Amino acid sequence: MVKVGILGGSGYGGSELLRILLFHPGVKLELVSAGEHAGKRVDRVHPNLAKLTDLKFEGVSDPRALAGLDCVFLALPHGQGMEIVPALPSNVKVIDLSGDFRLSDAETFKRYYGREHAAMEEQRRFIYGLTEVNRNQIKEADRIANPGCFATALELGLYPLVASGLATGKVIADMKTGSSGSGARPAAGTHHPKRANSFYAYKVFEHQHQPEVEQLLASVAPDWSSTSTLVLQTHSIPVVRGIFASIYVTVKEPKASASVGELFRDYYESEFFIRLVEGSPDINWVKNTNFVDISLAASGDTVIVFVAIDNLVKGAAGQAVQNMNLMFGIDERTGLLLPGSNP
Repeated sequence: MVKVGILGGSGYGGSELLRILLFHPGVKLELVSAGEHAGKRVDRVHPNLAKLTDLKFEGVSDPRALAGLDCVFLALPHGQGMEIVPALPSNVKVIDLSGDFRLSDAETFKRYYGREHAAMEEQRRFIYGLTEVNRNQIKEADRIANPGCFATALELGLYPLVASGLATGKVIADMKTGSSGSGARPAAGTHHPKRANSFYAYKVFEHQHQPEVEQLLASVAPDWSSTSTLVLQTHSIPVVRGIFASIYVTVKEPKASASVGELFRDYYESEFFIRLVEGSPDINWVKNTNFVDISLAASGDTVIVFVAIDNLVKGAAGQAVQNMNLMFGIDERTGLLLPGSNP
């Protein structure tokens, strides 16, 4: 059994980790922290878990006290992980769900996250945890930077076209997300009257997931940055969960939908959590699951890739558990056979 702790268990990411790990047959959940809720039962904060756990939230003042754990998930706000990781015992494997360790360049991190990075030496130990692309590195890693939710959908939608050398010129990613992506703490952007019947763009030309996407694509196609540019625009839609991406790609030669479909099957046919679907994906069919639904359309030199994921599962906690499974030699599907509902 893998002895696991969750730091930051009161938010939506922590809640999803709890929902998955409490039923994971290879995990013993030893500790869940949440400073402001220390001493409270977990099911007081997450009523959906009532009668499913007797755990209480704890406070963790000294990371060195976590030496008895095998793995720690950091489900903390941006900026907190980099303060904690340097003090963690070396035997404890780490999966960070924040953006603290995704970017390898300190200046890029400062530009997009608005602060100096406090642990760039530690960052060099982290492997970027896009499971379907970096699986072999993840298996050998002891530090994982879990991808962002938009980044996960966009990278998996672009990977076959970029890795095969077909994508060229400008890529336009039109991405839409539900309100849970803004976190559990109430704010103007998550206030129900603001979002319930609204549709608007935000973070124009400045979304923090763009540089991690560009970094990942450059790692699979070194000439990517010299031949292509990415425009990433995010939008709020009046739903709670889910990300839907429409990705417009110019390819070097005209492609029919059938040949593009064959390319994606070559890359993803053996990937359990990626489903190539007919017509348009629907966020309802991936909600509460670790699945990625992808469909394609092509006309001349333009390919449109449509991607749907659950932002809290494949876009956060589910992918983190998938990576943990790999790190400990467990079948990566374990604990993640989570079907959606119909309707």
